Amino acid sequence: MTDCLFCKIAAGEIPAEIVFEDNDLMAFRDIAPVAPQHILIIPKKHLDGPSSITAGDEALIGKMMRVAGEVAAANGIGNAYRLVLSNGKDAGQLIFHIHMHIIGGRPLHWPPG
Repeated sequence: MTDCLFCKIAAGEIPAEIVFEDNDLMAFRDIAPVAPQHILIIPKKHLDGPSSITAGDEALIGKMMRVAGEVAAANGIGNAYRLVLSNGKDAGQLIFHIHMHIIGGRPLHWPPG
């Protein structure tokens, strides 16, 4: 998608502090962190959000979950972190390209909001 911010980051058109990248996924630091550690993971394939996932995307989304743990460990977050996916404007989704937040580095309380 030509107007998608995260597609442009994945294509290297917009700089980001990348902490992980392979053929399918990219992880980079959030520019407006809500915790000491706040990393986003995106698929390079454009999907608008969680409701856009199809059966053909299950392996990719599963990989995102696995890589989240690896990225957390590699960045010193450890085993105390929250994974967040938002779906739609009313859920707080601002960029309509599916992305997973890895949030950690401080105690996280419940409910989040």
